[in-house]
Amino acid sequence: MTEDARTPTQIDGIAERWVDTLVELSPTLATYIGRSEGADRYDDFGPEGAERHAEEARRTLAEIEAAIPVDEVDRVTQLDLAGELRLSLELHEARWNLRDLNVIASAPQDIRQVYDLMSTESDDDWSVVGRRLAAVPAAVDGYIATLREGVARGVVPAVRQVREVAAQIPRYTADDGFFAGLASRAAAAAGAAAAADVERGAAAARVAYDRLTAFLGDELAPAAPHDDAVGRELYALHSRRFLGAEIDLDETYAWGIEELGRMVAEQEAIAREILPGASVDEAVAHLEADPARKLVGTEALREWMQATSDRAVAELARTHFDIPEPVRRLECMIAPTQEGGIYYTGPTDDFSRPGRMWWSVPEGVTEFDTWRELTTVYHEGVPGHHLQIGQAVYNRAELNSWRRLLAGTSGHAEGWALYAERLMEQLGYLDDPADRLGMLDGQRMRAARVVLDIGVHLGKPRLEGDGVWDAEYALAFMRSNVNMSDEFVRFEVNRYLGWPGQAPAYKVGQRIWEQLRDAYAARVGDGFSMKDFHRRALDIGGVGLDTLKEALLA
Repeated sequence: MTEDARTPTQIDGIAERWVDTLVELSPTLATYIGRSEGADRYDDFGPEGAERHAEEARRTLAEIEAAIPVDEVDRVTQLDLAGELRLSLELHEARWNLRDLNVIASAPQDIRQVYDLMSTESDDDWSVVGRRLAAVPAAVDGYIATLREGVARGVVPAVRQVREVAAQIPRYTADDGFFAGLASRAAAAAGAAAAADVERGAAAARVAYDRLTAFLGDELAPAAPHDDAVGRELYALHSRRFLGAEIDLDETYAWGIEELGRMVAEQEAIAREILPGASVDEAVAHLEADPARKLVGTEALREWMQATSDRAVAELARTHFDIPEPVRRLECMIAPTQEGGIYYTGPTDDFSRPGRMWWSVPEGVTEFDTWRELTTVYHEGVPGHHLQIGQAVYNRAELNSWRRLLAGTSGHAEGWALYAERLMEQLGYLDDPADRLGMLDGQRMRAARVVLDIGVHLGKPRLEGDGVWDAEYALAFMRSNVNMSDEFVRFEVNRYLGWPGQAPAYKVGQRIWEQLRDAYAARVGDGFSMKDFHRRALDIGGVGLDTLKEALLA
């Protein structure tokens, strides 16, 4: 870490003002990075909100392009911020906002999920929650207006996403759903006035989401296409969005097929270590029958996650990484929803809210296999997302707020996390063949996603038989390549179909991280140190992968 604070430059000022602009435009984003401005408001999810964002992006792009860098930090900021602004404007011109609906990362989820990170320690905090809940109807209505404009222009999400999101909403609006639960929590913890505000707001939010459900079924679904594929041109745009790098999609598809084959061969070899002569399925069945490798209940899962994470942080801080004291705190949480998926949220700028690892456990899932999930803790925690993101947040002496809190892509973050999984194997943390099989199960899934995602959205020929990739073939393909519950597999495939380009960013990002490390080692020669490489790379903060390459190898 840089100890002496760097003197802010013109480019730093532009980046800081862009953060302030984003905070004003997106109060939900502000909450995610720990800014309190607008904590009782929502973004403008209507068409006017998208236009205002585009106007501000154009203005900031002109500023950043005209500025003169004074050092390497400036050069990286200029390169990455300008690239991100250009890409956001390309997406706007492609009218993506008019069809931006999916099962994991669109307005219906964002409007609800912000409450997971809001403070509820005092009556004042609960009052803020109540006021934001009261703003849910306007946020939902703005989003409906955007989707309605999409219908008028013939720019509509696939019907599968419409139906799946409509099926998610009852988990928010039911009598035992999220909003009712939030009101119950307020009634138990807040004063009478604040609790009443939350109760009224929660009731209004439930009505608003029911209105969204009706719109999805009555207006959007009849206009929605049945084809899940977005096509090559739009897919290439999203691939750049999630990688921060331009790749050859056809070469990457072929590489994904080869990588999947390597993962399968490696799994088969380890399966025979676990149980001589066994297939992968037989080895998995053997491990799933072992009560010593099983956790029962979400609280047991959370406690195991926390203990595993704490141990990894303590040991790696002594040996292979420089981990600043504030970054050593990571909270493991069970998410208040049952949508599936495991995710990480970063710390606030002052670390008053620590980084958190969240597990959204699907309904009905009560048992968890430690051999399968050990690598997940390393992926989400240390040396994965938490070290990567926490170190950037900590590096405030060198990096402006945009570089610390907002810059970066899925390819940078998720690629690093997969890189970290393999690193933990190399460091001896996965010496148990069962734990290695679990890691490879995840790596195989990520390789399969490269093939599936590009295959579906580009309409590639099926790997077997006649025809091209479609949802039915994608589901069968995924079932044959992962050992997970069918609820999880279905959710994952629906996610890929509605969020083009994001899923491959994990494995493709890992590939690029490994290529960069090898290129950096070749350039440095005998003086190469993995520890020094990791420190330098992470101190850059989250950036697009093309920017990372430029920063490390230029």
